[in-house]
Parts: sequence; structure tokens; C-alpha cells
Amino acid sequence: MKAVIQRVLDATLKVDGELISQIGKGYVIFLGVGKGDGKEQADYMIKKIPPLRICEDENGKINKSIIDEKGEILLVSQFTLFADTSHGNRPSFFEAESPEKANELYLYVAEGLRAQGVPVKLGVFGADMKITQTNDGPFTIILEK
Repeated sequence: MKAVIQRVLDATLKVDGELISQIGKGYVIFLGVGKGDGKEQADYMIKKIPPLRICEDENGKINKSIIDEKGEILLVSQFTLFADTSHGNRPSFFEAESPEKANELYLYVAEGLRAQGVPVKLGVFGADMKITQTNDGPFTIILEK
């Protein structure tokens, strides 16, 4: 499982021009589920993300979590995080989990983050989404398990 976490001031997600989700200050997280991933990997993300100290404190130090900041998460399923570009020019997605299992784990992670006290908004699994975000920093990290 891979998560690309981007700290944002705000973000919106639309499908077919319709606003689906919108957050203020927080994180946009692109979550990729790989073949063989399960609840062990998902539980790692649920446990690791909320207390992660990647927000600035009053002194400009990276010292606060999303919980401290009372921020929100826009969680977006992103199978392309498992793209293999090592052969040729067209990526292979063989290492991405099947849509059914990936969606199940995506929703599991969302509920787990909510249980940690973080408001979570979702994208539309498998849809062609248009995301607009104002990156803060920019500050982007990658978690893998």
C-alpha cells in the first residue's frame, strides 16, 4: 500500500462537473492498493497518518499533526501509484490490486481515519475525477507498507 500525502490549504474534487467533495486545510491523500495488500497494510496507514507531524506550529516548525490542526482529509483511490515504467513507454499496472479488493481497503482506511477523529471526504472510486488543490509548502511525503 502506498500513500502520497500532500498538505493543502483547500481542495475540491469533481466528477462530470459535479462537486463531490471539498475540504479546507488538511491533506489530500492519494492511496494506492497493491496486489496482496490487506488489513495489516491498511491498519499501518490508519495508525501512522493522523499523528504524523507534518504541519507547522506557531514558530514555523514542522511539529503539529492534522489532529492538532483540526484539519480534514480528502482521500482519493489511486491505482496508478503502482505503475511499472521499467519496460517500454506504456506503464503496466499489474501490481495494482483488483478494483473490488482495492475499493474495500480504500473504504476501510477511510473509516479507520475517521475513527481516529479526522474528518475524511472521499473521491468516487474508479471515476474520472478532477481535483483542484492549493498545496501548502508544498509539502508532500510518501508512505509505503
